[in-house]
Amino acid sequence: MIHIEIQTPDDWHLHFRDGDMLNETVSATARCFKRAIVMPNLVPPVTNAKMVEEYRQRILDARPEGSDFEPLMTLYLTNETTSEDIIAAKQAGTVAAKLYPAGATTNSDAAVKSLDALFPIFGEMQNQGMLLLIHGEVTDNHIDIFDREKEFIDRNLTRIVSAFPELKIVFEHITTKDAVDFVVAANDNVAATITPQHLLLNRNDLLVGGVRPHNYCLPVLKRNIHQQALREIVATGNKKFFLGTDSAPHEKNKKESACGCAGCYSAWSAIELYTQVFDELGALDKLEGFASHHGADFYGLPRNEGTITLVKEDWTIPEQIILSNGNPIVPFFAGQNCNWKLKV
Repeated sequence: MIHIEIQTPDDWHLHFRDGDMLNETVSATARCFKRAIVMPNLVPPVTNAKMVEEYRQRILDARPEGSDFEPLMTLYLTNETTSEDIIAAKQAGTVAAKLYPAGATTNSDAAVKSLDALFPIFGEMQNQGMLLLIHGEVTDNHIDIFDREKEFIDRNLTRIVSAFPELKIVFEHITTKDAVDFVVAANDNVAATITPQHLLLNRNDLLVGGVRPHNYCLPVLKRNIHQQALREIVATGNKKFFLGTDSAPHEKNKKESACGCAGCYSAWSAIELYTQVFDELGALDKLEGFASHHGADFYGLPRNEGTITLVKEDWTIPEQIILSNGNPIVPFFAGQNCNWKLKV
């Protein structure tokens, strides 16, 4: 039987949500990841140190018995965020702050409407050694949804990187060749996360043969030339690119509705599907760096102790998962075959 062993990985971008969902989402992530960067776009969003601490405790309370999983907390930036908020959040152990352009994705209406007004905050983050995590899309109605990432790079990201060369920036869930090229060319304080859906799928998988709501995420899937660019860069083992699932659960009825929610719930199969991608690329030797080393190194955190083992064995991803409230969630790649399996 073919198997590989890698140092215990981390997920550098995901959504646990809150309330009834936490018991499901925290357990699904803790089965294979030691740490995870937790997104702050709750309702209401996590905008100050006290809310960070309270949310962290709810996540810790939801861990499976005996688990040593560690949530890494983030602050939600708004145009009301102050330097004092950054300092207090850093003192509370917050590792990063998240920039959402207002309206860019789920629960982002309260986010940043005037980017330039946040430049003093970015300066304070640079002083405090707090990372900036960016959902890199513009939200202007006249900009085509497939062009919004490139427009954000050209209009905003180039200026932020130039103005704050010592600020560590993660360009999250990148989707385009433009983003790959930008990160490769940028200074060593710029890195990016890549999701399983953007490695496995392109916009045909969203739109051909009917709309497939469980493949709908933001940033939206792009054309195959962009998918290919993402696959090519991870196959090189470039240290600027690392694992971030953007696992984002929604109850089935909210995805399969007249205005379906954006997000793919990949926690149930993420490490297995990433392994499948690296296998397809003939780059299994690069998986450990992508999943276990590059993110920790960029964040300035120690690499995890211990290992996980993945076995080349077919299994079927569940059609749905039932929450404690009785409502189902449809996981990413539901009902489909995966040919790598976590050995437990």
